[in-house]
Amino acid sequence: MEEQGGIWRMVRQVAPGTPLREGLESILHARTGALIVVGDSPEVMALVDGGFRLDCEFTPASLYELAKMDGAIILTRDARRILCANAMLVPDASIPTSETGTRHRTAERVAKQTGELVISISQRRSLITLYQGPVKHILRDFPVILAKTNQALQTLEKYKLVRDEAVERLSALELDDMVSVQDVATVIQRTEMVLRVGAEIERYIAELGVEGRLVAMQLEELTAGVAAEELLIIRDYAAISDPGYAEALRAQLASWPYDMLQDLTAIARLLGAGTLPGSLDSPIAPRGYRMLRRIPRLPAGVIENLVCQFDRLQGVLKASLEELDEVDGIGEARARAIREGLHRLRERSAPLRGRPAQNPPPP
Repeated sequence: MEEQGGIWRMVRQVAPGTPLREGLESILHARTGALIVVGDSPEVMALVDGGFRLDCEFTPASLYELAKMDGAIILTRDARRILCANAMLVPDASIPTSETGTRHRTAERVAKQTGELVISISQRRSLITLYQGPVKHILRDFPVILAKTNQALQTLEKYKLVRDEAVERLSALELDDMVSVQDVATVIQRTEMVLRVGAEIERYIAELGVEGRLVAMQLEELTAGVAAEELLIIRDYAAISDPGYAEALRAQLASWPYDMLQDLTAIARLLGAGTLPGSLDSPIAPRGYRMLRRIPRLPAGVIENLVCQFDRLQGVLKASLEELDEVDGIGEARARAIREGLHRLRERSAPLRGRPAQNPPPP
């Protein structure tokens, strides 16, 4: 996961719309090739031999002109100044590399030795390759990225629709105290699928740069509140209701491979930490964090007090106004608001009672 984060951090540095990317595109179209180090650490400067010391302001045109020479170009880490041009880089030859060309072998070794971003532009293959530490990434053409982005957005919309229907069905079952382990595991599984497709689109947005603004708006609309609601579901059903514990379980789910995520029993086992019933058909009751959060203007602290007082959602549903009024932070007006809010949620979920769950679309 850390390696993947490193890839997309360096992709953002050369995303479309940045001055550095403009210079790289000019070099690519001219087919001159280039070796560029974005970093002026002592480790980098110790590898520089010869060349011209410039220390001038960076412009795309300057980068393009300097790339006509054979040597490497050294930029500051923020890519605002050009320090050296036509320099020879002498990395440790014992550092392993999988590359074959001289320019790419040097780029990979310098990246591994210094940890800085190194960019190699192939003169013959017209490819821009990024290296940073052990990470390597080849920039793809804009039309290819855009096509993949649009396909991923369509997939996300389908996953989101199926996930929302599963969540609303879970709400109806919770209010009727008819939830099974399978219902909970299914909702978490489908939520994870939505979040994973969303994460993939975020990576495409990084590659699209300024051209990805509309995609970012669509992604925000489709995934708003999904991750937060998943944490509430985990708190409702996990063996421990602590928010930190829920975050830890969520991190474990995010690290699972796709095949493991398809196993509902594995999800149930993770939630229960060995305490849930063995059968997916076994009944289970929510604590009520998620449903109570749906009541307008109900503070998180009051929700905690309600769950602490009544233990389960059904306890809150069956509580009288007097019992609700006794909970810390709840007066008579708020007690009535809670009762009315739960009543509206029950009415809203009435059409979903008895409706079978919809199967998710194929991945």
